[in-house]
Parts: sequence; structure tokens; C-alpha cells
Amino acid sequence: MTIGETNRAATTTSPEENNLRRRKLGALFSDQSSTTQDHNGSGDDDYATSYTHSSRRSSDSFAFRFAASPATDSTTAYYSNPNSANSSPYTNMLSPWNQRLSPYTKSPWIHDSATSSSPKHGGLIGSIFREEGHVYSLAAAGDLLYTGSDSKNLRVWKNLKEFSGFKSSSGLVKAIVVCGDKVFTGHQDGKIRVWRFLADGRNTHKRVGSLPTTRDLLVKSINPRNYVEVRRNRNVPWVKHYDAVSCLSVDADQGLLYSGSWDKCFKVWRISDSKCLESVQAHDDAVNSVVVAFYGLVFTGSADGTVKAWRRELVGRSTRHVLVETLLRQDHALTSLAVSDASAGALYAGSSDGLVSFWEREKHFMLHGGVLRGHKQAVLCLAVGGSLVMSGSADKSICVWRRDGGGGHSCLAVLTGHTGPVKCLAVAAAEEEEESEDNKKWIVYSGSLDKSVKVWSVSEE
Repeated sequence: MTIGETNRAATTTSPEENNLRRRKLGALFSDQSSTTQDHNGSGDDDYATSYTHSSRRSSDSFAFRFAASPATDSTTAYYSNPNSANSSPYTNMLSPWNQRLSPYTKSPWIHDSATSSSPKHGGLIGSIFREEGHVYSLAAAGDLLYTGSDSKNLRVWKNLKEFSGFKSSSGLVKAIVVCGDKVFTGHQDGKIRVWRFLADGRNTHKRVGSLPTTRDLLVKSINPRNYVEVRRNRNVPWVKHYDAVSCLSVDADQGLLYSGSWDKCFKVWRISDSKCLESVQAHDDAVNSVVVAFYGLVFTGSADGTVKAWRRELVGRSTRHVLVETLLRQDHALTSLAVSDASAGALYAGSSDGLVSFWEREKHFMLHGGVLRGHKQAVLCLAVGGSLVMSGSADKSICVWRRDGGGGHSCLAVLTGHTGPVKCLAVAAAEEEEESEDNKKWIVYSGSLDKSVKVWSVSEE
């Protein structure tokens, strides 16, 4: 499939995009009444100011302004493909729950357990409310949940109870990934910090370094040829991100870490020695999402409205990434990407117009399959578990989609309950006793700018 064919397919599924100029994401709330929230985190006041001057950066200005509409807002979900337009109604579900205080009374978090009857396709298990800071990032690793916020604290949870925690010296936590006993966090200050879990009886996480390493940065700083121009009259070593690190992704098989940044680049790091192998000038605006996919492919989504596919080539102990194709080119910012496993070979891309575009692997690379329409406002995050795709939005809801045979998708449920935009999602397989071969179940974690994390149970049947 050629680039032109991909662009025409995208235009066909969303004809209204031709008449719209790119809007600031903050303006997406202009059709609703909104209230200004007090912001207590340090360092983000400058970020709020700079955001108003960039109409294409993704999502975080929602921390300062978001609509206060009821959590049970209804919307209509549709799946569209280039050949047909089918709609499927969803069940708007809000599971009842009762609040109770956590035994961790000294923690700034309050745990709320759910006592609801489970709906057919999913329901609320429980909630964790944070009394300070908005939740910007999540990562699930086994039975542990990592949460990052604008307070610089990272909390670790187990069974909805506080398990551990550690604090960064600076920088809002925008991304978290876990690889083995290491935890990588991307920050607003452009740094990637590395932590290690110590099985010392106290569940300690110790900071063991940052990327780039001090040694690597000093070595590269000596040679003027290692500098790149980032702004007028400003040069920095190519191994360093000079703007916020917005996304992280791990290729565990190859031992590589990918980082995307508002500096329009993505970088490739070797986990074993923390060395930066490559820096790719990937887009014309901020890189909002990078995901490692199947068959050596890496996908990036940007505020410039494009989705690009890169193929990794191993050159000795280093790497080289070659642009294969630009899958999508549109006026609306791309905010998030997610990929299925290699057997399904699907890519999903959420954007600021509220749509989720998807592609499926065919003989001739990636074929555009259509769009999922289920949100009134920007899609901020995506997650995939088995045949399910979850999309979180600025409209405070989470759509649960099931990928059916033949590339079709149906909306199984819409999870509501958050009172702020849903900023991040994470998925983990449910306990074996909770599922059967015919009905795979998943645990979905959703972080929101209402300062809470909600835990949901969803099933594929």
C-alpha cells in the first residue's frame, strides 16, 4: 500500500478533517464549561506557559483545565472501515462503589474498594485516589503497579495497597516502563532515570543511574562533531534529549530501550551498558508516542500529525533505523500508539480529533483498516490486551473494543467514573482462576488528571 493510498483512506473515513485546521488541544474543551484547577507540582508552571504557544503538543495542558461534566456522559461508538460504516451501541457502565480509608493513613493516597456486581464485559474493581498531583503515567509489571505524577514521586502498588515508593530529584514523570528488575522513567526535564528493585525486605527501589550516563555525556561533549543544533545559537550533544521525554518503549528480546521526546527525536539505548546507540530526527514536531512492534518494526506518532514506520537494522553492536513508510499524514496531532502481538499484527493510533485509526499487517506491509469512533474529545492513551483495545480520552471515558475476525471491531463497553481526562492506561492478564479458555479476562488500570487510578476487570467475551 502506498503512502498516497493510505492518506486517501484516512481522508475517506474522516471527511470532516479536510475542513478543520489543527486546533490547540486545550481548545477541545471550548464546547464545554471548564474550571481551572490549582496546580501544586513544581516546575510545571513554565510548562503550562510554553504549552499555550504550541498547538500540537499532546495532552498535558488538561492538567490545568478540564471539563466538569458528569461522569456518566453518554456518547455513541462506531467502527468504520473504508468499505462500510457499521455502528454498534455500547453499554454505558458505571459500577457502584463505597469509599473507605486505607490502613496506610500516612500515605497521601486513599484506597477505595468496589463492591459492585460485575457487568457482562467489565466493571470497576477499585480506585486509588491521590490527594496531590495528577497521574501522568502507569506501568504494570506482574502484580505491581507503578504510578507517576507531577509531584516527582513514583508509587508502587500491590493489590491496591501501597507497596513501595521512591522520589525523583526533579522532573514530572511522563513515562514509565519496566524491564526485569529495572524501572525506566521519562521526565519533563528531558532526563531518563534508571531504578532497580532491591529484594531487601523493605521493597526498596534504588536509583542506579540516568540516561545518558555522565561518562557518555562527557565523552561526547569533547568532540564538536557530536553536537547538533537544537535551536538558534544553541547546540547540544546528540546523546541527550533537550526537551521533555514523552514516551518510552522496551524491546526486551534485543535489550533496547526507545525514548521519544518533544525535541522531535527518538533515541535508542542499549540497556546492558546504558549507551546511546542512535538518535533519529523523526518528525517535524514533538514525538508523542514510540512503540516497539513485530518483525523488527518501530512505530512513532507525532504532534505533526504523522505516523511513521521504521525498520531496525543491527550493525555490529549498534543499530540503524530506516524509515519504511509514513502511514498517516493529517492535521490532527497523534497522541498515542499501541500494537497487538505478532499474530494479529495490528497498529492503533489515537489522535486529538477523538478517532482511533488502525492498520493490519498484510503481504504488502501495513494496510489501513479504518477508524474507531467512540469519543467526543481527544484520545489521550491506548492499551492492548489480547483481542481487546482500550482507548482513554479527554471526555473522561474508556472505550473497550474487541478485534473480531476479518479486521472488524465492536465496542463492548464504555467505562466511566473518572471526573477528569484519562491520561494513561496499562493492562495486565487477570489471575488464572478468574478466567477460562473461552473468556479471557484482563485487568485495566486507568490514570486520570482527577488524581485517581481506577482498576477495572474486562473480558473478551
